[in-house]
Amino acid sequence: MEEEKIGVKFIATVTSLKGDCHANHKMGQKFELNCYDSGGLCGFFYHDLFPYLNAMQFGGKYPWWDKDLIEVECPDRYNTVSLKIERKK
Repeated sequence: MEEEKIGVKFIATVTSLKGDCHANHKMGQKFELNCYDSGGLCGFFYHDLFPYLNAMQFGGKYPWWDKDLIEVECPDRYNTVSLKIERKK
């Protein structure tokens, strides 16, 4: 019997790189993640994202972002990776 998956899935895509990412993320790289699995995304970045993912998982929306799409930057201000994160339907 297949275990039922919990939570909403998100697809994160690297949209911009400035400097050298220490986690070796590359332009166009995609991650499938949710509130229970970082999907291979850098732990520091995932830690920053978690509150957004958690809110979106339960239908929350931030007024400055689309309901199903957010754009965020990693916490490393010298080697910045930008992501577009879409809620999978």
